[in-house]
Amino acid sequence: MYAGMLPDSALSDLPLVSTAVDESDLSPIVPRTRPRVSPLGAAVLLRAALAFLTFAALGALAIPAMAETGVQQVAPPKSEPRLRGDVTARGDVLTLADLVESAPEALAGRPLFRAPALGATGTIQTRRIVEAATALGIQGLETGGRMQIAVQRAARRLGPPDIEAALKRGLESGYGLDPRSVAVRFDGDGPTLLAPVDLNGQAAALDMTYDPRSHRVSGLVSLGERQASLRVSGVVIELREVAVLTRALNRGEPVKESDLVTERRPREAVAGDAQAGASAAVGEVAQHALAAGTILRISDTAPPELVARGESVTIVYETPSVSLSMRGLANEGGRLGAVVNVVNVTSKKVLQATVIGPGRVSVGPGPVAQQGATAPQVQATASLR
Repeated sequence: MYAGMLPDSALSDLPLVSTAVDESDLSPIVPRTRPRVSPLGAAVLLRAALAFLTFAALGALAIPAMAETGVQQVAPPKSEPRLRGDVTARGDVLTLADLVESAPEALAGRPLFRAPALGATGTIQTRRIVEAATALGIQGLETGGRMQIAVQRAARRLGPPDIEAALKRGLESGYGLDPRSVAVRFDGDGPTLLAPVDLNGQAAALDMTYDPRSHRVSGLVSLGERQASLRVSGVVIELREVAVLTRALNRGEPVKESDLVTERRPREAVAGDAQAGASAAVGEVAQHALAAGTILRISDTAPPELVARGESVTIVYETPSVSLSMRGLANEGGRLGAVVNVVNVTSKKVLQATVIGPGRVSVGPGPVAQQGATAPQVQATASLR
């Protein structure tokens, strides 16, 4: 780059530079004479300006046309009619649009076939669909190689819980039965009512009959104005609330509130001494091992023993004017309010006392009355001396 800064006479004195190994490309640097440039004339400048303006005008006219051509080129081609796959019918008939994609709007609503029954599934041969489309003027229907398609009829299903709820509402309004205290055992398999998907609302029991002696019930369960109906029959079962264990308990383990749930079970399958509610057993202890899911009976639990056999206890005697306490030894265990035999450690006398608390017994009416216990007041049967 610096060679151009030297005078022409000095170029012949520069060394040769080679880019080949054998220096076969060596050649002297030959100075070049600079051509003389004549200044541009006004006519040349004018012609150049006119040419530039011409090209600019042509470009401005060509851009919108090119853009329009480009838009027309990227526009997707119109879809050809094509056979759908398996379909779900919501009505009684299948239209051209249900079976064919991109069907002409003028023909889309034309009915072609009858739909299967509610909740049922059927098939249609592809050739029949092609014949029906050809009759409407649609040629070359693309089938995708399918020989047939499956058609499922959509339906609203009301199972045994919904039908039982309808009968319970009828028993409540017509016969005064509490729907929470009864259940319906249907004859045969659980009934199912099928209805059109657009038929809303809850089912109602019509033409109901109920025999209080045999507990037999029957009725017509209907949706809408009998647009869908089903006649059912069964037996009304009386229920009762019971306490059910949610976990297993060992003997002597206390019952917590979280260990119990209240459920409704058929009265005929529940023991007569079953616990009526969960709250009654809370705080009591298991009298034997109980498995999870057990329906608690009254004899399964009992209040915990506050005094154990052989335990040292405090014997108290209280009157409005006297309050005494002394040490004793329990000869037997007992729960709150139970009468047990205790031995006065000082006098070695055996006394009958009432359990009033953990490790405490009373031989006088004072503490028992203050406790408000249900057990009767017990007087001492031996002297405290």
